[in-house]
Amino acid sequence: MAAPYYDENLYILNMKNDMEAKGAELIPSVESLAADNIVIPPLSVMRQLATAVEAGKKSKSIKDLLASSGNSSPVRERGGLSLSAVKSLVLREKDEKPSDFGHNEKVLSLIRSLFDAEGNFLRRKIDSGSDAITTASIPKDIHGAPPESLVVKLAEVIGSFRTLKKMTLFWCSVVSELRRLWSEEAYVPSIPVDEIPDLNSCLLYQRLQVINCCVSRKRRRDIATETLDFVIREASPNAEESSVSTDNAAGPILYARISTGELVLRLGADRPYSNLKMLETGEPMYTPVTQEGPLLTEDLIKETEEFVLRTGSVGAGCSQLLSDMQAFKAANPGCILEDFVRWHSPPDWTEVEPSTEAESLDGNDVSSTRGQLSSRMQKAGNLWRELWDTSKPVPAVKQVPLFDEDLAVEGILDGFEDISPSELFEQLFISLLGLGFVIAEAKLSTNSDFSKLFYECKDFVVSTCQGKMWTEKVDELCQVFETVEAMILNPEEVLRIMKQPEEAITPSPSSEPKRRFRRLTLNFGGKDRQLKKSASKDQKNSQSPGSQPFSSFFDNKSSIFSKKPPKPESASPVEKPSITEDNDWTVV
Repeated sequence: MAAPYYDENLYILNMKNDMEAKGAELIPSVESLAADNIVIPPLSVMRQLATAVEAGKKSKSIKDLLASSGNSSPVRERGGLSLSAVKSLVLREKDEKPSDFGHNEKVLSLIRSLFDAEGNFLRRKIDSGSDAITTASIPKDIHGAPPESLVVKLAEVIGSFRTLKKMTLFWCSVVSELRRLWSEEAYVPSIPVDEIPDLNSCLLYQRLQVINCCVSRKRRRDIATETLDFVIREASPNAEESSVSTDNAAGPILYARISTGELVLRLGADRPYSNLKMLETGEPMYTPVTQEGPLLTEDLIKETEEFVLRTGSVGAGCSQLLSDMQAFKAANPGCILEDFVRWHSPPDWTEVEPSTEAESLDGNDVSSTRGQLSSRMQKAGNLWRELWDTSKPVPAVKQVPLFDEDLAVEGILDGFEDISPSELFEQLFISLLGLGFVIAEAKLSTNSDFSKLFYECKDFVVSTCQGKMWTEKVDELCQVFETVEAMILNPEEVLRIMKQPEEAITPSPSSEPKRRFRRLTLNFGGKDRQLKKSASKDQKNSQSPGSQPFSSFFDNKSSIFSKKPPKPESASPVEKPSITEDNDWTVV
């Protein structure tokens, strides 16, 4: 009989292959995420994001997190390995580069699906029985993101990774894709293409809105520049009419006759402004194409307000005013300050009622020349007068930009690369939580059995997320989400539980929601029900008959998720698998 032969090198190689297979399983597939049977974001995804919120507090930036974190893949097998085998695996993980992750076929497939221009990936059909009002309600209430936005889809994808390191690496891949889109002047999918930042949404969503707005502005500027250059090339030096129509995409080429009788080309004129005429020349007044104002997210608005209060500066306002004056002069040759005030600030111009004597010798009404500036405009040293005297006729597209799109977007992308992990994962958690409640509200709001309990859950989530310390209650939010998920996925079982005989203790009205939450989380918290039941018995023995504050319900240990999500360093590698659940959620 042959004696068994042990080859340590072969053993190590086999272990490496096993670890590679395990690592591949930690990357979700497009098919698994887009499965038709996923009605509401899985609780396991919410828990993983909650874990990341807690773990992210220990790092100042994504780069710091990547530098300090190892791959938290399943490590229960390492306990029985030889020292040389463990050393080999550790060295292999240490040498793994972020670029290797970015070239993984599953990762590339996720990126392609997430940034698909059609936006069909993870698009859920929300059955809204009360129009779209409910759809827009809770995401704004909790400062999340719209249900169909890229932020929500990104949250579900990142939360499907089972390790904090891979969640972070995937975010880096997302930022790289955003850079590519910007370099190609392409829109970020599932984000409005030309809307100012929605201050009711999370900062991440606002910044993606800025990127798309900047793409739109660059495209408009390119078209306006081409149009202006064409008009200048085609302008006739011997024109005799104020408007010379030509068969071109730029429309008519416009001129204005100045006080000397000379015709001057209008540059950057948009459309006639009402029926007003310029005071000195009598030529029609045109609204100029002006520069668009800065795109401010809520953090920049706060910084600007603090700067103005601290310094008393109005520099940005002066820059915009000067820009408008230059554009107005270019579109209205021969204009004066009074013309600009009538267009830009009508309250600062007072018309004088014409009289019978207010007619010229040829019988023409000259009332358009009669009026005066307001007292503030007539004061010595008035800022408007000083700016008007120094301004030159320059169309908006030829001016120095008031808002540099390239600088703004590069700043946003750099900020994404160095964002605080807790800030990132908090916004993703809140946004996905909002989607879950939008879906639940559409399904449960008209359900006579569940509507009351659902709205109790919703009210708790809204009040909690509007508080400054909501990140300390992510476990409680997951517990409530667990209850809502149960009402959608297991309605018959929930009804059975709700109709069970009441406890011997007669509850007060305020404790009814707490009892319902407790019963549902006991039965739908996960597969480990025995642990929950034993914890529930301890609660019942220690519970007092009196009414309790609503939030105190969550202090009870009625669910295995009543504890805060475990931190990466809080348990040894051997201990971690003991709290890994059957729903494939791996503690980070």
